[in-house]
Amino acid sequence: MTMTTGRPASALTGPGAALLAAAQAEATLDRISHVRLSSVVLPLGAPVSDAKVLTGRQKPMTEVVFLVAEISTDQGFEGVGFSYSKRAGGPGQFAHAREIAPVLIGEDPSDIGKIWSKLAWAGASVGRSGLATQAIAAVDVALWDLKARRAGLPLAKLLGAHRDSVRTYNTSGGFLHTPIEEVIENAGRSLENGIGAIKLKVGQPDWRLDVARVTAVREALDPDVPLMVDANQQWDRPTAMRMGRIFEQLDLVWIEEPLDAYDAEGHAHLARSLDTPIATGEMLSSVAEHVRLIDAGASDIVQPDAPRIGGITQFLKLAAYTENKQIEIAPHFAMEIHLHLAAAYPLEPWVEHFDWLAPLFDEQLETRDGRMYVSDRPGLGFTLSEQARAWTVATAELGARP
Repeated sequence: MTMTTGRPASALTGPGAALLAAAQAEATLDRISHVRLSSVVLPLGAPVSDAKVLTGRQKPMTEVVFLVAEISTDQGFEGVGFSYSKRAGGPGQFAHAREIAPVLIGEDPSDIGKIWSKLAWAGASVGRSGLATQAIAAVDVALWDLKARRAGLPLAKLLGAHRDSVRTYNTSGGFLHTPIEEVIENAGRSLENGIGAIKLKVGQPDWRLDVARVTAVREALDPDVPLMVDANQQWDRPTAMRMGRIFEQLDLVWIEEPLDAYDAEGHAHLARSLDTPIATGEMLSSVAEHVRLIDAGASDIVQPDAPRIGGITQFLKLAAYTENKQIEIAPHFAMEIHLHLAAAYPLEPWVEHFDWLAPLFDEQLETRDGRMYVSDRPGLGFTLSEQARAWTVATAELGARP
């Protein structure tokens, strides 16, 4: 089989063909010449448990696997993007990306929407959600990073920022495997480091433990500190309603994933019945899945994850939909990407602060006064660290470096 990556031949001949070729060449600013895909395994300092572990549905998480895409062009521009998987799926993402990536060579990196569709059609037999979109996401993020770097702008500025910082909350200090005394210490440390709010994991088999832990943190912190809880889909409908009513008195910012991620009707009933907002969406892997929940009234606060739904291109489509409906967003995980997207969203968002990814990059984000700040570095503002290279377990390269 012979593969070609250029444009299809024109039916025109003579002067018409020459004019068309000249117009096409003039319209093309640059071409993708090289793609490097890497599978990077980031070990966690200690096994991490949320409600899915305590209810026996999953094992503790010990690592996060990243699919990293590095893209270079004829003119010497570069972009870096990533997606990720937890517990399972990393090798699958890498394998799918490696299969579809050849269609990138020769494309103009500016044509991001066109490239997204081309990648989706290259792997169409496995659909446009789940692992397939997550594999595309790493490439899509890299293309947006490249576009902003070429413009010499932070990605938020390229998109059109509404603000230079966003509200931020910490999750990584409040997992269920952590003793409550340590959770309180972690919360205090996060606030001292400039993070503005705290999220706690709930959803244990004994609901009384959830109430005790959240109450202890609420009483330990200043009453003005915003507090959220996350049940990670572990309640049934009656339990979610009962817990929601108990937690009403604690003045929570939101209750996250109280039910199965695809239970639109159940989430909608909670959203109508409780004063505390319902947040969900992190586990969804397409724009269409989000739209179903939004249209059902299931999400007071939408929590899209750009690497899970197909990258920045798909995130922007969803953001346009939620903005039209005046819905708040609070993107899940991957703050290195979501900071920029949240800064460009008209309604004031929250961005989740996770320090797990810090070893992968040479640069770090700044938090102060409860907010996370967009740096003046172009693109996403990150370069891969030597540690990230050391944790790389597989690579695939296509094309030739300029």
